[in-house]
Amino acid sequence: MNIKVKKKNSDGIVKMETSGKFREIIIKKDFLKPKNTSLALCFIGKQSSGIVEMTEKELEDIFNEIKRKKLDGVKIMKLKK
Repeated sequence: MNIKVKKKNSDGIVKMETSGKFREIIIKKDFLKPKNTSLALCFIGKQSSGIVEMTEKELEDIFNEIKRKKLDGVKIMKLKK
């Protein structure tokens, strides 16, 4: 997995890049407010680690977008010049 982040600070824009492997997936559920369920993807690399948090709605949006853009049945044609 590769992560690329752009962050604006007082000096301008800083670009950061890291890579690593997923180590753990944490599902946070609030029994009083079930709509506030979130997912945390924990990763670790050689010199970096982090957590990517998203709501259940964001996860569903990502899943639906991947299904919509799935490339099953696409044929690549090579054209002669």
